[in-house]
Amino acid sequence: MKFSVAILAVVATIGGTATAFTTPKPMGIKRISPLLHATTAPPPTTPGSDAEKVDCLVVGGGISGSTLAHNIHYQTSGKTSVLLTEARDYIGGNVKSHRTPEGFLWEEGPNSFATQPSIVRISHELGIDDQLVFADESLPPWVNHGGKLHPLPKGRGGKGAKGQFELVFGPNGVLKFALAGELLSWPGKIRAGIGAFLGHAPPPSDKEETIREWVTRILGEEVFLRCIDPFVSGVYAGDPMSLSMAAALSKINRIERYSYNLEWNKFGAIFYGGLARQVELTKERKADPPAPEWVEFEYGNPGSYKEGLSTLPNAIAEELGDRVRTEWTLVTIERAAGGDDDDEYKYVATYDTPAGEKLVLAKSIVSTIPTHALRGSVLENVMPRATKLLNTIRSNILRKGVYHPPVAAVTVAYPKSSFKNVELPNGFGNLRDLPGFGSLNPRTEGVRTLGTLWSSSLFPGRCPEDYNLLLNYIGGSRDVGITELTDEEIVGEVDKGCRQVLLRPDAPPPKVVGMRVWPTAIPQYELGHLDLMKELNEIEKDVDGLWVCGNYRTGVAFPDCVTFGYDHAKLVIDYLKGDAQSPLVSEIKLEQEKVKEAVEATPAAAAPVDKDIQIDATNPVTMKADENTADIVTSPDASKVEKEKAVKEDVQKTPVAADGQSDTADPVTMKADEKLVETKSEPEATTIPEESDSAAEDGTKIGDKAALR
Repeated sequence: MKFSVAILAVVATIGGTATAFTTPKPMGIKRISPLLHATTAPPPTTPGSDAEKVDCLVVGGGISGSTLAHNIHYQTSGKTSVLLTEARDYIGGNVKSHRTPEGFLWEEGPNSFATQPSIVRISHELGIDDQLVFADESLPPWVNHGGKLHPLPKGRGGKGAKGQFELVFGPNGVLKFALAGELLSWPGKIRAGIGAFLGHAPPPSDKEETIREWVTRILGEEVFLRCIDPFVSGVYAGDPMSLSMAAALSKINRIERYSYNLEWNKFGAIFYGGLARQVELTKERKADPPAPEWVEFEYGNPGSYKEGLSTLPNAIAEELGDRVRTEWTLVTIERAAGGDDDDEYKYVATYDTPAGEKLVLAKSIVSTIPTHALRGSVLENVMPRATKLLNTIRSNILRKGVYHPPVAAVTVAYPKSSFKNVELPNGFGNLRDLPGFGSLNPRTEGVRTLGTLWSSSLFPGRCPEDYNLLLNYIGGSRDVGITELTDEEIVGEVDKGCRQVLLRPDAPPPKVVGMRVWPTAIPQYELGHLDLMKELNEIEKDVDGLWVCGNYRTGVAFPDCVTFGYDHAKLVIDYLKGDAQSPLVSEIKLEQEKVKEAVEATPAAAAPVDKDIQIDATNPVTMKADENTADIVTSPDASKVEKEKAVKEDVQKTPVAADGQSDTADPVTMKADEKLVETKSEPEATTIPEESDSAAEDGTKIGDKAALR
């Protein structure tokens, strides 16, 4: 039984209820040729008198950028002028919902989110919390294996101790999965149980582990192939042989460190680390409960809005009004003449717009556009090293910068009578009713579709009652061949997969409700990603008032992007008020605090260093090295101290901004000044990147088509 708890802990941490899969892509990926990079910055630009002036310019209207703009506006009651620009003709990035005349609701990108306080908060602020809808918490994700669908363990929606009891002893609980479940063989279950409850080989000290290496080392190959690989395909549409465990699944990776921190757990049995973290997290949530005026919600439960995820960015667009500019493509950012003082406009941004060239003067700029849109001239004049970095070939994986694979999101509908008339295990009923979250396809099963969300079962009003609506994701870094397929061929592959897993052989052709193919989908957190982000952070430190952010730094899931918008807004506001300290000051303060904490917690006799004293290297604010053990510094570097004294003599008098060191991507480090604890959700299975693409590679779309034959 216990080994299944461990498996469930890993699976549930990755995506909770399998909401996953990725983003799409069509034909003709744009090739970007190598660029020549200037080694010195050009002279400052003097814009004309017609240039618009703002306190903060937010570039990119995806979920990260739009929620950031909202929070800057909302947290300052509109006193901070903010301008949100987007290359497309709408904001929301890859989040776009459609309602057809026949009553089908389909999404071009992600279908749902794992509910977190940040989403409930912003929905309340925008007055759209009455539009929130949540899935039945008892609906499980299903795994297609051996010609059958197997449910993963899940509770029945009970709260507190009741929910934990249901998870273990319920009709679809861990005990049932362990004793009667057929997804894993008995040798596979025994191997997983050994790693979870007895121990496993220690992590290698001389290399960065891939997801496959980490899972296989701890739980065995079978758990990886049948449980974890399909989730990774859904979350990142990536290759677990190149995705970094520490970068892509940092939350799960950290559980191993929790395990080894238990003095008696000599061999790092991972179950106990997960249990320790869960107890800690429960205490944190109780200490900082949601605001009483918010709607009730359960952490991690799949959610959306009655009319789809676009409800959120649409509400932000309505709130900001003329502070939003669409079809504005950023060409370059330059230093503005006379913009060296804190109270001056430091930067001038040049845009290509339908009305011609436009200039914007800004005191601060936050870029949230994807890395492939930054490889050209955007940063050359202010961050030439960043431009060069994002165009560098990474030798360990032979990729340029951060890779975004192609993915397609294909929504189809079939009459309920077309589905197999079979009873599903554990009392879930007939397959025709689609009693679950969706189905995942391990790569070993020969189904090309990464996974299928059962959209009509998740939320009400998604389609007419006599139909079932399915959102399928296909493509990814292991199937870039979809770029060579026509739209009809892609739909054909999706239909083939549905027939293999869900449909009767004589089912009619699919009703193609909508389709979107994205050339560049979810950013891949591959080997070396943390080092790349660390170097980008070091470059960013030298450029005051300019941040290069996005889901390639703070997490690809919808909640991660929303949480980033909340946290980073406070950093920008403090900067504009002159309260925020420079990254160098914050770094010194942090090192001093780490030393103090370590000294207080460690006996005089040498004690093991707490391996969790570290900063998550995916954090855009505090980008530190990803160390296996804490880098305890007894005193800050003398040159740094002298340099900082020359900049700000009162460094010791200035308090560190609470959110200046907050970790938006770290589930362990909690924000000191938030009303409640927010954790980074590991990306959901079936999630497409929410970021905007200022490279204007919009992909192709089919909407409201008749069945393709």
